[in-house]
Amino acid sequence: MDWLRAPAAEQGRAILAGVLSPIDQVEAYLEAIARHPYADRIYARTTPERARAEAIAAHDRARAGLRRALLDGIAINWKDNIDSAGIATEGGSRLLGGRKPDHDAEILAGATLNGLVCLGKTHMTELAFSGLGLNPMTATPPNSIDPALAPGGSSSGAAVSVALGLAAAAVGSDTGGSIRVPAAWNGLVGFKPTHGMVSSKGVLPLCRRFDVAGPIARTVEDCAEILAILRGEKAVDLNGAASRRLRLMVLDGVPFDDARKAPVAAFEEAVKRLAAAGARITHAQPPCVAEAIALSPTLFAPEAYGIWRDQIEDAPELMYPPILERFRGGRQISGPDYVAAWEQLHLLRADWARIVAGFDAVILPTAPILPPDADRLLAEPGFFATENLLTLRNTRIGNLLGLPAVSLPTAQPACGIMLMGRAGGDRALLTVAAAAEAALRD
Repeated sequence: MDWLRAPAAEQGRAILAGVLSPIDQVEAYLEAIARHPYADRIYARTTPERARAEAIAAHDRARAGLRRALLDGIAINWKDNIDSAGIATEGGSRLLGGRKPDHDAEILAGATLNGLVCLGKTHMTELAFSGLGLNPMTATPPNSIDPALAPGGSSSGAAVSVALGLAAAAVGSDTGGSIRVPAAWNGLVGFKPTHGMVSSKGVLPLCRRFDVAGPIARTVEDCAEILAILRGEKAVDLNGAASRRLRLMVLDGVPFDDARKAPVAAFEEAVKRLAAAGARITHAQPPCVAEAIALSPTLFAPEAYGIWRDQIEDAPELMYPPILERFRGGRQISGPDYVAAWEQLHLLRADWARIVAGFDAVILPTAPILPPDADRLLAEPGFFATENLLTLRNTRIGNLLGLPAVSLPTAQPACGIMLMGRAGGDRALLTVAAAAEAALRD
């Protein structure tokens, strides 16, 4: 069996059964990384000494019957905006070149205590401010399906590494879709928790009122286990999840505006499979979605620019111009407009909660487009701008409305179906996603 491409939970059960050694598995991952032709475009840096030491400790715990979690001994990586002690954490930006934190981020420290093995840090979009995954200032990972295509971002290296068998899973971050887009474009599962459900201490910010870290993996079970470790709790029991009991609302309207044929067709086929498995499907188009999307320019860029303004304006030449332009767009928004937009968003979130109260999840295409050609994105700034906005349009709905959301693969490569749950209902959404995953795989 190719353990490098096995789900993380399956690897964990193999370690428990004595079939797989954490030491051997870490060595296998490190060897696979070392010989992969795109390794330098995927990993910003590896941590072999740390990985080997943590694998030995996991091996010893397994032999002593003292494993701390199902994923104790499983090798994963971390997005390059998550602090790791003594190892450069640069946020995909030359502005932060050589930055070495003294301490692990709280989630990395907790994950280490619970047995996860750190393989290293993965490349990302500059300061996490793009959904395409393009970063000519440091490195652009290749899409795992076709190296000529954009990988999705900003957790680009995280997703590509898992898809190519260079990690069992990864932890990324999501402000407007940065976990779910690269997961969809690389055939994986990506879970964005409700904002505030996971500690942000030691994670470089983009927009603190939207940022949240979460897992990218091969299965919903993997994501559930990793989320539990990030939160320091027991994983939700996914046994008994059944699609025949699901009440799902297709979000019509905005998610399909200017959408390309392939993602729409993949979504429609996935909905048919869910219905055939017994899910009850309803269609709706609440006006609060379009109203929330319209607030995006007033909410995201001003906070991002406010956080990074000093570093950016000290050395703007170190940034990729389209990303620099996105940040600088925030300086045109007034303080009163920003506050008013948040006041309106709180009302829209309340409207949404009332409308969807009777459903287990709301479903829509993860991204309305396929991964664009990376060279064309580099050559045409206008194309970069329009494709980036479309890429993040659907996923951003979940961030704006304060919801947990998960992207599942469909039968069509690079096309995902997204399920959005209730704010704070992360464990319930994982159960729903497990049922949907089973129906889509049948």
